[in-house]
Amino acid sequence: MDEENRDPVPPAEDGGTSNDDDAPMIHQLVEYLRQERSDLREEWTKRIMDAQLLRAMTAQEIFDEVTAVYDNYVSALETGSVETLQAYARELSERIVPRGVETHEVLGIVLLLRDVLARSLFAHYKADLEVWDRILDAYEPAANRIAVTVSVSFVEERERVIREQQDAIRELSTPVLQVRERLLILPIIGVLDPARARQLTEQLLGAIQRHRARVVVIDITGVATVDVTVANHLVQTVEAARLMGANAIITGLSSKIAQTLVDLGVDLSMMRTVGDLQGGLEEAERLLGHRAPPPARAGSPAPLTSPPPTA
Repeated sequence: MDEENRDPVPPAEDGGTSNDDDAPMIHQLVEYLRQERSDLREEWTKRIMDAQLLRAMTAQEIFDEVTAVYDNYVSALETGSVETLQAYARELSERIVPRGVETHEVLGIVLLLRDVLARSLFAHYKADLEVWDRILDAYEPAANRIAVTVSVSFVEERERVIREQQDAIRELSTPVLQVRERLLILPIIGVLDPARARQLTEQLLGAIQRHRARVVVIDITGVATVDVTVANHLVQTVEAARLMGANAIITGLSSKIAQTLVDLGVDLSMMRTVGDLQGGLEEAERLLGHRAPPPARAGSPAPLTSPPPTA
């Protein structure tokens, strides 16, 4: 592996690098861990089960993952590179995060492995404490680096999954609906923060392009309040829709939000507003040229008609 891709060797206490001094100890350590692979895997699995970690997985699944992690762990000790282990940790995280495995469980199993190996090494080398000290000096920095690598990979994957779930929830909560040809409606319910405002703008503009929409009704009846950032973003959304050839109509503007927009000095000159969703749809139909004549009011004279033909 290229030197630039290899993790830096931890500095020794004397200020130099421990690579040359630790190499024979690491080699001896790796040989021992491979010889004791079967027993150490079983001990590690037992400790995991006793600690009730990875409860979302079956015993066989735990043993299979333990085997893979153990082999990658020993390989990382031997080569000094954590790239392979890091890639496996990401793959493992992709499989177990959706099943509800928590961060503390992953940290727990990594620390258990370090403990299992350290106890076994001590039992093996306790007759020669000088060799044991040298083995420990070589093992601990590498083991700590590996533990951090696995933990960070899991946390990063978990955060990615959470972000995807949040995006999915936002998408479900701000659907762009096609009412008829060239007419879209975007009902917004709940808290409208800057992140969600940007997301709904992207959805809306994409829908305008896909459906070749000419009119968009944005209903904010379900939005309790907005701040100046969101208000300005709403104005920008209307302007962006106009640039794509669609007229935007804002409906459901509460008196509180209207007063807030006025107090904040938001530029409302480009916004077309209608009191409620029904009125907004009627206005949209009028803009599209599909609006039917309004029905006659009660008590008003009937429209003039031609006289019936005479016999």
